Amino acid sequence: MKRYIYLLTLIYSLVLLASSCDADNPVTVAEYVPPLTDYSDSGMWVTYTYDTNDTGADIFYIPSTWEYDYIAANGLPCHYADPSLSSHRADMKTEMDRIAAYMAEGNNFYSPYYRHISLDSWATLNEDTINRRYHDVAFSDVHNAFDYFISHRDNERPFVLAGFSQGGKSVVELLKILPEELREKMVAAYVMGYKVTPDDVEAAPWIIPAQSAEDTGVTVSYNSVSDVKYIKSVVAAPTVMCINPVNWRTDATPAVLNDTITVTLSPAHNVLVVEGFNGSSLPNILDILNVGDYHGAEPWLYSKCLKENLRTRINSFRNKTGCSADGK
Repeated sequence: MKRYIYLLTLIYSLVLLASSCDADNPVTVAEYVPPLTDYSDSGMWVTYTYDTNDTGADIFYIPSTWEYDYIAANGLPCHYADPSLSSHRADMKTEMDRIAAYMAEGNNFYSPYYRHISLDSWATLNEDTINRRYHDVAFSDVHNAFDYFISHRDNERPFVLAGFSQGGKSVVELLKILPEELREKMVAAYVMGYKVTPDDVEAAPWIIPAQSAEDTGVTVSYNSVSDVKYIKSVVAAPTVMCINPVNWRTDATPAVLNDTITVTLSPAHNVLVVEGFNGSSLPNILDILNVGDYHGAEPWLYSKCLKENLRTRINSFRNKTGCSADGK
């Protein structure tokens, strides 16, 4: 059987090579795409239900990028995580559990495994390649997971969208297709370590930047660097919004975090400039990320602030909408 698969792969590759030699044909490269993820399978979710008195919200969290390119069992290169592989699920679960540790308290937390595009895809720095792979595969899963989440929850309950890095991109893409009746139930959207571009808000003018710690129906977005010269366009530019998650201001008023770290928003660049933080433990990702920027720290550096803010915004939403403890 293995020999049969090998021969098929070899023949396919030779056909592609022959077609690439024809000036009238574009060069194409065969790749392996993992099968669609079945979100009716509870094994495709990390779930924590801690809202015991119906005073919280449902958190839909999308994790970031964990996998590099690899060669699949059929010999073809793969640019996507495969949720059917226990090792890939274990990677994503590491992040999901750490996020749930501060987001799930008093809430119900739902996070899907999905076929996210690889770190090597991001390292191309080619937005066309990134977006093609992302929309063809990764967002297909995110969209299906969100539809399943929405159709299997109490639609009277408020919900929160949240994601980090590629997960933040997924939050933005979900916002762009979110119907009005769902937007009315959304407490806020947290886009951690990713940009909201002018094109995004032109396509979806209901993507409104957060202006304080208590406003609802808004988007919280930020990226962190040691200096503005380290802004990475692949995740942080161009962007039309940023809020300081320490003091919840959108101006350049500095905020002190953990007594030793100063976080200052640069209104000219819509990015956070962080001083006094040792980012040496952050892994260098293909010489693209965590090099002068603090991308890998986005969900963790501000975790206490985000935990408090989630509760503040959920309470604010429930007070505004008159949503009582029984959710009615």
